[in-house]
Amino acid sequence: MTDFLTYAQSGVDIDANDEMVERIGASIQSTSGPRVIDLPGGFAGLFRLDYDEKIFKKNYKNPVLVACTDGVGSKVLIARDMKKFDTLGFDLVAMSVNDMLVMGAEPLFFLDYLAVNKLEPAKVAHLVESIAAACRSADCALIGGETAEMPDIYKKDDFDMAGFAVGIVERTKIITGSSAEPGDIILGLASTGLHSNGFSLARHICFKKLGLKPDEKIPELDNKPIGEILLTPTRIYVRSIVKLLSHYKVKQIIHGMAHITGGGLPGNIPRVLPKNRDAVINRSAWQLPPIFGFLQNAGPVEEQEMFRVFNMGIGFILIVAPDFADSINRQLARAGETVYKLGAIARGSGKVIIK
Repeated sequence: MTDFLTYAQSGVDIDANDEMVERIGASIQSTSGPRVIDLPGGFAGLFRLDYDEKIFKKNYKNPVLVACTDGVGSKVLIARDMKKFDTLGFDLVAMSVNDMLVMGAEPLFFLDYLAVNKLEPAKVAHLVESIAAACRSADCALIGGETAEMPDIYKKDDFDMAGFAVGIVERTKIITGSSAEPGDIILGLASTGLHSNGFSLARHICFKKLGLKPDEKIPELDNKPIGEILLTPTRIYVRSIVKLLSHYKVKQIIHGMAHITGGGLPGNIPRVLPKNRDAVINRSAWQLPPIFGFLQNAGPVEEQEMFRVFNMGIGFILIVAPDFADSINRQLARAGETVYKLGAIARGSGKVIIK
């Protein structure tokens, strides 16, 4: 009698995938709005663009689609070791929607890709639930995704995740930074911690150099477990910025924005600066969150390197017309953001000067 092989014997469990799909259905549905066309079992997600209907938010005259993709990086290793999977979705969604926000775009929909060694429906459900929660906070729909079970590529308990977002912006409202002028004010929005960048260095310091365990409490960090602190989810700035942009329908008073990710302030602000402008930032304008001082001292790491690797407490910046800076500051504060007046734009050569 022939012994027939099954897919499960090779390490891929179709039944587990079916269970996982059932578990995540409600989470995905919770992100839907009137623009999502429901198609159960479909091979792709469907999303209507606004067009002459009052039910939709806007009617774009000359719409431009904006697309972003990103991952979470080695932050997933800390989640793996902590067996904590309910925050990574915010990191994943934030990395893309905050990027498109820089151009003045409103996020429309999101797709995720999860790659695992073994498909554990409960674990994947936690990840997808956190992605759905993040999508709700970014006012975008989670319209699809893929989970790949690859035991020959990923070791036991290992996994990775990537995200893909599409947004929309009126062509005449695209923000590039090209209009930044000397005297423009630089406003910074506080980050919640490391967000999703610099984790190779952070993990090296904490777990290799110091030999800490992820659940080990750190006295100088409010006696919280180091793993919990490092897993603090990335802040999503969508609602605050979209609301702000909608307040100025005619005046172009926001001249540039930047999402502070890998490369920090010195690496990201120049991406939206004209070549003949510098961003002059006052280092004393904000207080560093304790995690950055902890990493810098424990490394030790030179301050210049810290600013190149980490966001140093600033997750998003706006370059605004000086006459409107105070009003914008107040609006963002009312929206729940912690806002700092970091400095100003000056004539220069496209660099960031931190004094």
